[in-house]
Parts: sequence; C-alpha cells; structure tokens
Amino acid sequence: MRKLIEKQIVLATHNIGKVKEMQTILAPFGVTVLSADDLKLSEPEENGKTFIENARIKAVSAAKEANMPALADDSGLCVHALDNRPGIYSARYNEPKKNGFMYAMERLNAELGDTKDRSAHFSCAVVIAWPDGDTEEFEGRVDGRLCWPAKGKNGFGYDPMFVPDGFDLSFAELPAEEKNKISHRARALKKFTDTCL
Repeated sequence: MRKLIEKQIVLATHNIGKVKEMQTILAPFGVTVLSADDLKLSEPEENGKTFIENARIKAVSAAKEANMPALADDSGLCVHALDNRPGIYSARYNEPKKNGFMYAMERLNAELGDTKDRSAHFSCAVVIAWPDGDTEEFEGRVDGRLCWPAKGKNGFGYDPMFVPDGFDLSFAELPAEEKNKISHRARALKKFTDTCL
C-alpha cells in the first residue's frame, strides 16, 4: 500500500458539504484539503457501474489535472426494498428539479409507499490517486432505516431521512462530530488514514 507523504491534496468534488466533512476528518493528520473549486478543476463524466469505479474516475482525473494527489469519494443511499436504488444515481435522483434533496427524498418515500421494509444503507468508496496514475481504494458502509417525514437540519443529501442502526436520531439530527464517527464516509476514510497516513 502506498503512503501519502504529501501534506496537501485536492478533494475531487464540487460539493461543499463533502469538502467541510473531509477537512474536519483529515485535519488531525496535518493534511490540507483543497477543493476542486479552489483549483477550477473540470468534472469528468461519471460513467462507472460501481461506487469504486466512479470514485476512481474522479480521483485519477483530478490528480492529473492538478498534478497533485487527489482524493475522491462516490457514495449513495441504497434502499433495500427498491433493489438498492438510487445507489450510484443518488445525486442524479434529484433531477430534473435540482433544488436540494427534498425532491429526491419525497420521490423515494413515494416509491416506497406502504412498504414495511424501510431498511437501507449508505455506501461510500474512497480513492486516492497520484499524478503517476497509482491508486489506493477503500469502502465503508453504515446500515439503518428510512424515516418519514425527514427530520433535522445538519448534514446534507439524504441525511434527514436516514436513521443509523443503534440511534433514534437521523444523520441530520446528529452533531457533526457524532456523525463523523459512524458514517459510511468516515468508515471508508478511516481505512484510508489507517493505511496511507
């Protein structure tokens, strides 16, 4: 496994929520995180079939364009009663509205209807890429259930409708430091930090 010796990386995302979360998690390791917006990076087409493939596409593209190590994640909500949809299409599930995730959450809830099975999991793939094309890949998962109506003001995306196992609060109701200990992204990043830092 390749170690990250550089102290500055670019996070291959234009999602400010992810940038803040990653900066918080990686700060104790002395790693400075720049965003794709900071460096005006382009957005490659995410045409992979899995979270790992999409994360790899973004990380490799950003590392080459920025000429520095790039960290990318691809994550999504997998609803068991819906054959794990929206999965890799979680962000695009909001189209054509693109008005925050309220539309996507309402759409999911409507699709579930009276279904008793509200189990779901968040999955996250994290890939670190270097300009020479080398990559390391990690995955994390957190299981839980969907609640309705959505509740909470913290977090982003589907957080207001996801209650992790062992909790009565949604991700959007948990303090950031609590969510960052148990989230799918935190678990994938822990594997990354344990291995590469």
